[in-house]
Order: sequence, then C-alpha cells, then structure tokens
Amino acid sequence: MKLKENKDFVNKKAKHEFSFLYTIEAGIMLQGTEIKSIRMGKVNMSDAYCIIKKGELFVNNIHISEYKYGTYNNHEPKRPRKLLVKKIELKKLHTKVKEKGFTIVPYRLFISDRGFAKLEIALAKGKKDFDKRHSLKEKDAKRDMDRSLKNYS
Repeated sequence: MKLKENKDFVNKKAKHEFSFLYTIEAGIMLQGTEIKSIRMGKVNMSDAYCIIKKGELFVNNIHISEYKYGTYNNHEPKRPRKLLVKKIELKKLHTKVKEKGFTIVPYRLFISDRGFAKLEIALAKGKKDFDKRHSLKEKDAKRDMDRSLKNYS
C-alpha cells in the first residue's frame, strides 16, 4: 500500500471560477475506509460544492474512491459529508450565502499534523469572463518574470 506524504488536494477549478473573500478550515465526518483512500491520494474535488441544510454544513460531490482492500463495509464514493465548523462561522457563512452571488466552495483537502482530514472552504463570489481573462494574464506575466529571473541566475 503506497501512501502519499503530506499531499494537499487543491480544487484548481474553484480558484479559476471564483474569487475568494475568506477561507475557513473545517473538519470532515468520514467513515473508516474514506480516510485510508484519502491517504492513498484517491480524491477528486473538481465538481464539489457546499450547502447548508437544517443548520449544518455539508459538502457534496467530493469523489473519494472506494478503498482497494475494503470489504462490504466500503463507503459510497460521492456521498454528502458533514463538515465540522463553529456555530459563529456557520452563521457568518449562512448570512453571506443568502446574499446574491455568494457561495461556499471547498478549496483544499489535507491531512492535519494530528492525522485528521481537514477541508479548507472559502466564501466565494463568481468571476465574470473578463475577470477570468485578467487573472490568466496576471498568472502568465508572473510566470514570464520568474523565468527571466531564473535565466539571469
């Protein structure tokens, strides 16, 4: 069994589609075989989103593949998972999400120092097409500057 060492799983699509206002670190309620699959690196967060249901925060569409060595106790890959956040943070998120244009996006999944799976979620606002083009131009310019600095070194 090959484990990935301190690997962060980042939702790059979310960074392109949304502009983040602020981020929160949340715990995830997982079943037994899910944490083993995360440690093996079998995670896909490209279509993931968060919703608030009955005063609780859930993340949907994070695909955590079934554990290879699991038995009949294996988990469902795309099941909704409850996120653990403080009530104050949840209220802040809930009031902002009620406003038009704001959403909660899962950005980064990682294993903490204590061995727990954590999900970094962001309160985000959708970008327009011209915003996306502008951020791509900035990214290209930064890459070109880094290349030119390496050539001089």
